[in-house]
Amino acid sequence: MKLEQGQVWKQGDEFFRIVKWSRTAIVYKVMTDLVEKKGTVHEASKKEFCRLIKGATLVTGQPNA
Repeated sequence: MKLEQGQVWKQGDEFFRIVKWSRTAIVYKVMTDLVEKKGTVHEASKKEFCRLIKGATLVTGQPNA
């Protein structure tokens, strides 16, 4: 799976949305509700982010707000 900006991953009760994708780092937002879109922003290397979402599923058909 190729990582892209705007993707949303679900793992357990948390959603991880890729806010900014660059060659070496990923800025992502951790949320518990996709409708409210409230959460915290974090930055990690690609390797760290891939480890974080290991076993997560890619969310498709995201609600538009």
